[in-house]
Amino acid sequence: MKIFKETNIQFVKYIKMAISISTICILIGIISMVFFRGLNYGIDFTGGTLIQVQFDHNVTTAEIRNALATVNLENSMIQKSVGMNEYIIRIAQDNSTENIPAQISTGLNTLKETTYEIRRTEQVGPKIGKELRTATVWAIIWALVVIGIYISIRFQFRFAIGAVVALIHDVLFTLGVFSITHLEISLTTIAAFLTIVGYSLNDTIVIYDRVRENMKIMRSENITTIVNRSINETLSRTIITAFTTFIVVLVLSFTSGEIQVFAIAMMIGVIVGTYSSIYIAGPIVISLQSTRHAKKQ
Repeated sequence: MKIFKETNIQFVKYIKMAISISTICILIGIISMVFFRGLNYGIDFTGGTLIQVQFDHNVTTAEIRNALATVNLENSMIQKSVGMNEYIIRIAQDNSTENIPAQISTGLNTLKETTYEIRRTEQVGPKIGKELRTATVWAIIWALVVIGIYISIRFQFRFAIGAVVALIHDVLFTLGVFSITHLEISLTTIAAFLTIVGYSLNDTIVIYDRVRENMKIMRSENITTIVNRSINETLSRTIITAFTTFIVVLVLSFTSGEIQVFAIAMMIGVIVGTYSSIYIAGPIVISLQSTRHAKKQ
């Protein structure tokens, strides 16, 4: 299925502008992560307690916070859940506090004219949280290494460099948005990041495959013309894939909790992944191929 029968958009004409925009956006994200807001790690990575509570009557966040204040837990994060009258209460790890679930129950018992049921309790120690952070970083690094090896075998090494740089661009861009907006990073979010890597890679491989075919057919043309034509020939497929995926995650973004954060990460990833396949992966191949050709001359 094709939306456009034939296009000749000069994508490569705007490479410098696109790379400049990407560089500025990523730098802003890095500055936010390092010097200002940082990353909002969830309990999975920091350690702490999560309790999901369902009330039989309507209660407000303020009422719950006031109830928790009676046991000195008023600084807990309280979030409305998907279910009717359900709330998620998150308490950061504190070694001086023992049996937090019991303390929360004591606090909630002060609420009048309502009863509650604790539907889920999760506790993560600080050591486990630290180990999960380390494991997550290595998981992403190894994913990029394996992807680089795969692209090198299937195509050429310069294609692998372009693909890996594009994936790093996508992850850093998404992390920057999460830092600026202070969205929580949990194991669910990491799953979204790895999904973004897979989605972006798939889009990049489709373009690379067409570039490889056109390099055999258009031997007299330069690499810039070949890459630009390849992007145009796969444009319909790129738009259809991005649009359908975006619609699905857009619907999921209207939920709440971790699913909503996952959907938000995917929405960012679909847009940035499509963009990087065109304006990051392609231009790097052009640059490396041109450098190689110049050295031969």
